[in-house]
Amino acid sequence: MRKLIMIALVLAGLWGGYWYVGAKATERAFSAWIEDRQTDGWVAEVEDISTRGFPNRFDTIFTGLELADPDTGLSWVSPEFQVLALSYKPHHVIAVWPGTQVIATPEQRIEISGSDVKGSIVVAPTPDLTLERSSIVLADIAMSSTAGWTSALERGQLATRQLDGGANRHEVHFEAVNLTPASAFVQSLDADDLLPPVFEGVTLKANVDFTAPWDRAAIETARPQITHIDLTELKAKWGELELWLAGKADIDAEGTPTGSITVKARNWRQMIEIARASGALAPELVSTVTSALQFVAGLSGDEKTLDVPLRLSGGRMFLGPIPIGTAPVIHIR
Repeated sequence: MRKLIMIALVLAGLWGGYWYVGAKATERAFSAWIEDRQTDGWVAEVEDISTRGFPNRFDTIFTGLELADPDTGLSWVSPEFQVLALSYKPHHVIAVWPGTQVIATPEQRIEISGSDVKGSIVVAPTPDLTLERSSIVLADIAMSSTAGWTSALERGQLATRQLDGGANRHEVHFEAVNLTPASAFVQSLDADDLLPPVFEGVTLKANVDFTAPWDRAAIETARPQITHIDLTELKAKWGELELWLAGKADIDAEGTPTGSITVKARNWRQMIEIARASGALAPELVSTVTSALQFVAGLSGDEKTLDVPLRLSGGRMFLGPIPIGTAPVIHIR
């Protein structure tokens, strides 16, 4: 019995030593990363980095964290950020964001608050820490921008998974319940009482190709850009308007998409009114577009439901044969 007790004490001492060394190594690694960003010209400040969780966890807490990339003008200020990991599985972490944080770009400053913002992130156990999969849950999110808009989300989830079919291809799945779009857009529709202010539900499923892996360099050097989108499903319900989109598009170096997306819309006339009210569709085209789409909808036997291709070409968008505006530029800052 005495030998067993001695063995247990020795093993406990060894494990305690391992945990202490690992905790200090974790703190030093994060501190070194902050110092490297400062050397690269970033604003990189943190009031404190501490690791807890003995005996089975390395739970690292950053207090007073501020990061700003001079090349993009993108910055993040967080009063507290937590990276939680099992001591025997450090490449699988839980990230916990604070109740309030601030993200800023050269154009605006966005304050984000939420009752529950956390994610499970698995990276490859290599120095590059390439992202393999992630799952982020969101609850009671509210956003307020100095550009004059607000937005909100009751609850949502974002999940990604690196696919074997391409070195930089990720499967993306996003779901949201009671999503309030940016108030500036909603206000542009208020005069006509076109739609309620909240999307009842939004679902996005897609495979996305990037120019580079999502790894350490994606944060330290430059964000990977999208080169191809295979949109399996984008479904949204907004009042009486229901939308389904699916299709594929290639994205060039300037962020211009080229491809074809099938659009199915129930109560599609509201979609035309939204495009007109928001300025996406010129007033002089409303009558022409409505007549053409009414004809297309009638071919299916249901004049309330539209099934038509949205073509992206030359920086423009065409709904069937009708030009409806400028294509969005897809760029990750």
